[in-house]
Amino acid sequence: MATDVRSSQRTPAVSNNAKSPSLMGSTLDRYKRVRDLSTQIAEPLSPEDCAMQTMPDVSPTRWHLAHTTWFFETFLLKERPGYQPFNTSFERLFNSYYNSVGQPFPRHRRGHLSRPGLDETLQYRQHVDNLVSELIDSDTLSDAQLSVIELGLNHEQQHQELMLTDIKHVLASNPLQPTYIAEGVAPVDATNAPPLQWSSSDEIVVEVGHDGDGFAYDNESPRHRELIHPHKIASRCVTNREYLDFIDDGGYRQPEHWLSMGWDAVNQHAWDAPLYWISQDGNWQQFTLSGVRPLDLDEPVCHVSYFEADAFARWSGKRLPTEFEWEHAASGNAIGDVFCDKLMQSGSVVHPRVTGDNDFLGNVWEWTASQYMPYPGYRPVAGALGEYNGKFMCNQFVLRGGSCATSSDHIRSSYRNFFPPDARWQFSGIRLAQ
Repeated sequence: MATDVRSSQRTPAVSNNAKSPSLMGSTLDRYKRVRDLSTQIAEPLSPEDCAMQTMPDVSPTRWHLAHTTWFFETFLLKERPGYQPFNTSFERLFNSYYNSVGQPFPRHRRGHLSRPGLDETLQYRQHVDNLVSELIDSDTLSDAQLSVIELGLNHEQQHQELMLTDIKHVLASNPLQPTYIAEGVAPVDATNAPPLQWSSSDEIVVEVGHDGDGFAYDNESPRHRELIHPHKIASRCVTNREYLDFIDDGGYRQPEHWLSMGWDAVNQHAWDAPLYWISQDGNWQQFTLSGVRPLDLDEPVCHVSYFEADAFARWSGKRLPTEFEWEHAASGNAIGDVFCDKLMQSGSVVHPRVTGDNDFLGNVWEWTASQYMPYPGYRPVAGALGEYNGKFMCNQFVLRGGSCATSSDHIRSSYRNFFPPDARWQFSGIRLAQ
């Protein structure tokens, strides 16, 4: 998705009125914790794994490691008098889309780069980490510089999610179906999905958007009022079992369920199931970061596009919720514990789990029916960090809630992710409304 057009690969600008409490006393600890998780994600991979790019939407793991470092070097260290860049050529190689900073290297060709190698990339990270840590420890940073650090850490958490989704696509593209996960990692526990229930809402005017408490991206503001029409929203996401009924009923062969562009995508790409599903002798399996295993029918369906989510909803006689219906339902009632940092800390595979009612956060990103548009009164922040949002508010749909590849301190009910409607390689699922 010519420029970076997926939200997790862009650097959104921080909200003008947001300053995270995490910067009040524990900045260095948070900096090290977030940066260390990136190298932890890369640790099971070989240098060859880290250099692969299997489609334009995928970036090599090595590039993610370097680009997140480039951010701190470009927007923090280079602002310091006398700073000498680690390597001046990195300014172009690892610039994602900031035209005001320089000419970025084409995104679809990142996998063509054999240099710098993984070792030099890790040296680059260490060089920048040492200098940033010294700056933080010196207690001389301004509020603006602390805000850049907070933005950089949230940016890195976005790329950590991409590292996991991208390497899954890389490994799945290999006919040997190699695993990312180390031997001995705890398997996914098998449980049963709760019965589907519906929560009703009368017509109501609600406030949506970020409330100003802590960090937020500028696309979450300004907070404003929206009219919510009477509706019902599902208590949980659609399961593999329920989606399999759609497949068995010929859902991928019946154009009446699909938007025109969606039906074109089905035929162009020969879709007949979610990404990473494998049919063998009438039995369904799925490729996961821990290898191929039988499809757990009670897990939330995952790796579906907006087109597939919308078609399933139409087939079900339901629809997708708007992003404001979703936020209204999730606000003050959102739970979830299936997050990347928690899973990796416990030695578990990054993969969706069966969870209970009101599981609005984590597990799978949830497609909404809302096109990604600016909120009333939206203004991008000034400077290079404001290049992010406004120019991408076209031909995208909003997803909410985070996924199993999202860090637990990176998500909130006002968070707006967005992707083109044919995107499938993210951990994206379906919650119904009516």
